[in-house]
Amino acid sequence: MANILAFAGSNSSKSINYQLVLYTVSQIENHQIQTLNLANYPFPMFSEDLEEKDGYSNSLIELKNDIQKVDALIISVNEHNGSMSAYFKNLLDWLSRVDRKFLANKKILLMATSTGQRGAIGALTSVSALLPRFGAEVIATFSLPSFMANLSAEKGILDSHLEAEYNKALSSFLDSL
Repeated sequence: MANILAFAGSNSSKSINYQLVLYTVSQIENHQIQTLNLANYPFPMFSEDLEEKDGYSNSLIELKNDIQKVDALIISVNEHNGSMSAYFKNLLDWLSRVDRKFLANKKILLMATSTGQRGAIGALTSVSALLPRFGAEVIATFSLPSFMANLSAEKGILDSHLEAEYNKALSSFLDSL
């Protein structure tokens, strides 16, 4: 049984990426899973001046410790203007200052969704390339386009092709644990 931390890279209280994380967690058995809603984790914009003046917040240190205690992570990233959100990039900036390899030996299921047809593929691609710099192993990725049309809380992923892609990504991730 693996310990897994699951969250969305969004600070929105209405995050569809967080909804995708909750759906994914509901599909997993026989593992210990902790789910975090990052809407409850406000962080100031990173600056070296602020870092020097105030150091690292308790919530940042606690998040880093939560990450380092687990075997794997499930992350769903949101997209703003074709890239990862400023919030998530800022979070990575802060975490990497506390410990450059804060994701060392962590296996990642990386997902993204959006209300549009691209499914936040720009964010998914850029984050997938970035996380290994911090020690992560991205095991599988999944993009869910048109969130409102393709995911039902009651029925799951509605499009059979997308459901097959999702199941393959989730299975690859779970098989790696």
